[in-house]
Amino acid sequence: MTVAKNRWPARVAATFGLLVMALALLVAPGTPASAHAVLASSSPVPDTVLSSAPAEVVLTFSEPVRQVPGKIRVLGPDGSRVDRGEPTFDGALVRIPVDPGGARGTYLVSYRVISADSHPVAGGYTYSVGAPSTPPADSDTGSAVDSVVAVAVPVAKYVGYVGLVLLAGVVLVLSLLWPQRLSRHRAARLAWTGLGLVAFATLAGLWLQVPYTNGGGLFSVDGSALTDVLGSPFGAAHLVRLGILVAIGILLRPLLAGRSGPVDQWLLVILGLGALATWPIAGHPAASPVPAVSVVVDAVHLGSMAIWLGGLTMLVAVLLRQADERELTAIMPVWSRWATAAVSALVLAGTVQALIEVGTPAALVSTRYGWLLLAKVGLFALVIAVAAYSRQLVRRRAAADEPGRIRRAVWAELGITAVILAVAAALVQTTPARTADADAPGGGTIGYYATTLTSNLYSLELVVDPAEVGSNTLHLDVFTPDRKPLPVVEWRVTAALPAQGIEPIEVPLLPLTDNHATGEIKLPARGDWQLRITVRTSEIDQATVIATVPIK
Repeated sequence: MTVAKNRWPARVAATFGLLVMALALLVAPGTPASAHAVLASSSPVPDTVLSSAPAEVVLTFSEPVRQVPGKIRVLGPDGSRVDRGEPTFDGALVRIPVDPGGARGTYLVSYRVISADSHPVAGGYTYSVGAPSTPPADSDTGSAVDSVVAVAVPVAKYVGYVGLVLLAGVVLVLSLLWPQRLSRHRAARLAWTGLGLVAFATLAGLWLQVPYTNGGGLFSVDGSALTDVLGSPFGAAHLVRLGILVAIGILLRPLLAGRSGPVDQWLLVILGLGALATWPIAGHPAASPVPAVSVVVDAVHLGSMAIWLGGLTMLVAVLLRQADERELTAIMPVWSRWATAAVSALVLAGTVQALIEVGTPAALVSTRYGWLLLAKVGLFALVIAVAAYSRQLVRRRAAADEPGRIRRAVWAELGITAVILAVAAALVQTTPARTADADAPGGGTIGYYATTLTSNLYSLELVVDPAEVGSNTLHLDVFTPDRKPLPVVEWRVTAALPAQGIEPIEVPLLPLTDNHATGEIKLPARGDWQLRITVRTSEIDQATVIATVPIK
């Protein structure tokens, strides 16, 4: 009775942790279905020459982005800043007010924003007024990540993975495989070490996210920037993880003392599942084309890895050293079944994850993400071969007769999987192959077609991306002759290919602002397509312009 009474604070704390986790996940804003934002269009269009300076610069990204304070700049031909006031963010749209009385010459637009998967996206382009000149240089474009921070971020993730492995291994083995006669002292040390490593990695991740996003050094962290990180989906996921770790720490005590009951163990399982979900929610999976699937698959992948490697660690560190022949004979077949199930789930989840994040076979061999994934698959195949050898030893009952052989095999598994964990830590910091491939030469945003069309009423900037056979995105921006945004009452666009007898196809448009619209169209053939664009600016004023767009 006394033991049961002593457990109620742990259960209350665990329940509170669950409520915090559920509330945070419910109120967290939905994450858009994309990853690593890219600049879809801009106004002015890159490399264009305008007759007069614009009143604003508009950047349209492939997904909603968040601001990095002070990292969006427009420089004039003399290198001075011509942006006026703070830029405004509206989902994927960023408006930068600029001096409309700017001088003739070439201007530089540089930007650094945060994409939906919490990674910084930086870049820049130029446009000219009157005539081109030598582009200005910006010493603070913020396009690079500090070298120390670039190393520290994946190291922190690796430390977190190691801690998760230790924690999961101890909980699994103590709950299902632990001989009653053995001391739990060494297992307890591993468990507290694992919990401490995960907590340290989580706190380090929150700290490092500040210089990682703003491009500063390791200690370029102030209260305002840290508050911004804590208020983001990335920060919310990490705070939830810390809360869950506190509850797990309370529930670990009875387990490590051999006093936990089924309720405590089930609470640990539920809390563990909640903690696992915070990793994908703070990374690529939550911003994938199918976020719900990706988050679940990544959590399964991570959990399976933790169970497998954690169990191996407990075997090497404790059981193979302390268990006797009779105990090993009973333990190893059960562990072998658990390891087989974990590896099967790992392979299945990893396959689904790869199909989502890679996108195309070409991206698998042409991107850094694809190369790292191939390296991970190769190492995984090697470790599976070693695991199969270990399983054969278990079937022949060599675990009891020759513990040295199986201990060496398990050490080999752990060594290879330590390298796999390092590759995984690098993978989560790498642009997914499907996005990197789209942003590479010959794909996505590099191959777009852009032009400026004029009428007696307006100037229209048109972007067709990627200007190839298949799906294309259109972006249209309308301005007055003096380069001020011109509100549009009605848009109408048709696309035709007269040379092949393709009659005009209506392009549905979605107005994003009063002077900016976007649309999607499938162009079935190569050739010079004619886009007929009619813009009505009032009840009686409208004009039509025609663009000839070469489609490859």
